[in-house]
Amino acid sequence: MDRQAPLFTPVLLVGCLIIMVSFAIRASFGVFQIPIAEDFGWLRSEFSLAIAIQSLAWGIGQPIFGAIAEKIGDRKAIVIGAVVYAAGLVLSSGATTPFEMQSYEWLVGFGIAGTGFGVVLAVVGRASSAENRSMSLAIVTAAGSAGQVIGAPAAEFLLRLMPWQSVFLVFAGVVLALILSLPLMRAPTPVSKAELEESLGQILVKAFRDPSYTLIFLGFFSCGYQLAFVTAHFPAFVTEMCGPIMPGGMLHGLGITTTSTLGAVSISLIGLANVAGTLLAGWAGKYYSKKYLLAGIYTARTIVAAAFILLPITPLSVILFSVGMGSLWLATVPLTSGLVAHIYGLRYMGTLYGIVFLSHQIGGFLGVWLGGRMYDIYGDYTMVWWIGVGVGAFSAIVHLPVREKPLTGVAA
Repeated sequence: MDRQAPLFTPVLLVGCLIIMVSFAIRASFGVFQIPIAEDFGWLRSEFSLAIAIQSLAWGIGQPIFGAIAEKIGDRKAIVIGAVVYAAGLVLSSGATTPFEMQSYEWLVGFGIAGTGFGVVLAVVGRASSAENRSMSLAIVTAAGSAGQVIGAPAAEFLLRLMPWQSVFLVFAGVVLALILSLPLMRAPTPVSKAELEESLGQILVKAFRDPSYTLIFLGFFSCGYQLAFVTAHFPAFVTEMCGPIMPGGMLHGLGITTTSTLGAVSISLIGLANVAGTLLAGWAGKYYSKKYLLAGIYTARTIVAAAFILLPITPLSVILFSVGMGSLWLATVPLTSGLVAHIYGLRYMGTLYGIVFLSHQIGGFLGVWLGGRMYDIYGDYTMVWWIGVGVGAFSAIVHLPVREKPLTGVAA
């Protein structure tokens, strides 16, 4: 492609819209923890398992939708994803038992996969020039953070107007509306002749034999664990564990008068801080080694999480944690997806990144499920936090041996 190709294209803008809406809804599920538990008298672990299943289905569905997109087209894959997403939300709105909710979250998870990073980052990556690719991937990822900014407060606002079942139906309608934007998502396929001649099976064999691919796969686990745990449990954690919000203080003046509201706002703060953090990561990925940037991000996450759990939980510490962790939140995504594209090429990026993302979602499943399970057993989340600190340190180390060079015969 022309090196002077514009950064902001219709493909990029539509990709941002799809990711923003998909993630806004997905990031709001933690807000429903307490209302649903109180409505039916469920244990915390029962709805937590539903969210965990959603994360696992998202991970399993990501390489599947990546392969579907590469087989029948990106837009058709997104349409399928949006329909499945909406169906899962509609069915979830009628769930009355934990088993029903957990069953329907498989559909929601697959829907997120069809409208998520694996498909959208691949099409945006192929449509971007080499010079703009790192930043384009970061902008789409940052759009996911923007969705997180509005998702939890929107759910909290809607819950004041209607029951949670109706909120799920509203979200289903919004997801289906995404289909209207797809005619603008027409992406070229700027790949080399060698990549076009190579089959999916051939590139998968090369990747699976490459130790670097295994290390990237393992390293993405902690990202999913930490993000999913915080998204699903942090609002409830803040509601129950945070010290009181003092009347007349700055937060009180901003309308944050309860720890419940602070919990929802904290998810938005994480998303807001991550817009800047992800864009910075995308810029840095253009000039510096992606594997060392990833190691640095995981190290910083480990320090932030450890400091938060060691110090008293106050409204101020919640705000500081949200900003600190938020700046590192999805900064790993453009670097990890960019690393996969750089080493293994663009032709099958959706499938290859989707497989790596499965590790992310296995971590997400364990983070959400363990959060609910250990809360029911111990009455708090302390052990889950420390597991997150440990796996974060592991990811910081495991990225260091990655060989950050294109495989022989694969042009990136």
